[in-house]
Amino acid sequence: MGDLSGQPMLSVLDRVPDGLIETPAGRINSVLPGPTLIHLPGRRPEPLFVSALLHGNEDTGLNALQAVFAKYRAQPLPRALSVFIGNVEAAASNLRRLDGQPDYNRVWPGADTAGLPEHLMMERIVDELRQRSVFASIDIHNNTGTNPNYACVNELDERFLYLATLFSRTVVYFRRPLGVQSAALSKLCPAVTVECGKPGNAANEGRAIELIEAALRLDHFPEHPVPRQDLDLYHTVGIVKVPRDVTFTFAGHEADIRFDSKIDHMNFRDLPAGTVLAELMTSRAIPLDVLAEDGNHVADLTWKGRPRNCA
Repeated sequence: MGDLSGQPMLSVLDRVPDGLIETPAGRINSVLPGPTLIHLPGRRPEPLFVSALLHGNEDTGLNALQAVFAKYRAQPLPRALSVFIGNVEAAASNLRRLDGQPDYNRVWPGADTAGLPEHLMMERIVDELRQRSVFASIDIHNNTGTNPNYACVNELDERFLYLATLFSRTVVYFRRPLGVQSAALSKLCPAVTVECGKPGNAANEGRAIELIEAALRLDHFPEHPVPRQDLDLYHTVGIVKVPRDVTFTFAGHEADIRFDSKIDHMNFRDLPAGTVLAELMTSRAIPLDVLAEDGNHVADLTWKGRPRNCA
């Protein structure tokens, strides 16, 4: 075990440490002292890269990797596998990140976070993977809503779309936020982020395991385009955030903004114009912040002249 380029927070291993396979995310810090990069050999030398626990309360990625480690404990991997297990401290508290920590999926190369120890750590990981001629990258996450399994890409490249459809026919193309793992790795290889619904779902973990195994067995990426009937492709054109000084609720309680309690059921559906998403209970002129994919704040354009119902 050692640190990488003077960054004491990162350990680098060439084997799966004892106890890792059996230890749940909430106690993984008893096995790994901090963020850990693991390089394992395989029949094909160019590694698949998989990252997990970039957010400490999203454990499907770790559970999927543990299953893969267990399966190949006594047999060689089809392809070399490099694994990054991220925020083990936050995982011990079942939190996305701890107070004072940056978001581990906002500090990869491309983010305006240069100088942070976490940013330097991610830069060194990317450098390691570049030297190893990384084959493909998968970043595994969970989310809080009732969502189908879906994949996200940062490049409209057929190789990226093919990798994404190994997980789901529902694919999202996005350019913001900056500093995410998939955007950094997309400079080196086909890269995807996969969203596996809520944590604790065995079926979602199964899909993540299937994706890792399919990518490990993949010899090369097909040259032909992904058939469009096999793909539902969405484009994120903006990110909507509630400002810190605005209160909100999904349960009908008193707040500045009352979102529909089943708003997550509207995801990945065509909604008719005028669909009500929330009620505004404040006289504030612009209650939400809207960031376009070019980085411009466009809330004043988005909300100008809107009624008290958010549509």
